[in-house]
Amino acid sequence: MAFWRPVADGIEVTVRATPKGGRDALDGVAALADGREVLKVRVRAAPEDGAATKAVIKVVAQAAGVAAARVSLASGATARVKVLRIEGDPAALGAALAAKAGA
Repeated sequence: MAFWRPVADGIEVTVRATPKGGRDALDGVAALADGREVLKVRVRAAPEDGAATKAVIKVVAQAAGVAAARVSLASGATARVKVLRIEGDPAALGAALAAKAGA
């Protein structure tokens, strides 16, 4: 199972956020205890008032090669595991993220 899946007009990406991680970057792909794969994203922002979520969106948008406005939070506003929706061509977005994550 991949960390992303195609949906109407884009993809949904499952990410595991690490706030206050010292830098803003992708940290590869990992498997959760339940078997789901996640894209690991580390951000400098603290998890206060949505700052870390906004930073995660920015990092994922940059890795996918799209504007941050094309990335939205589908679920997990206050959770470490979040689902982001990215608008665009599913195959191109998935390939770009996989290449940047080293998957």
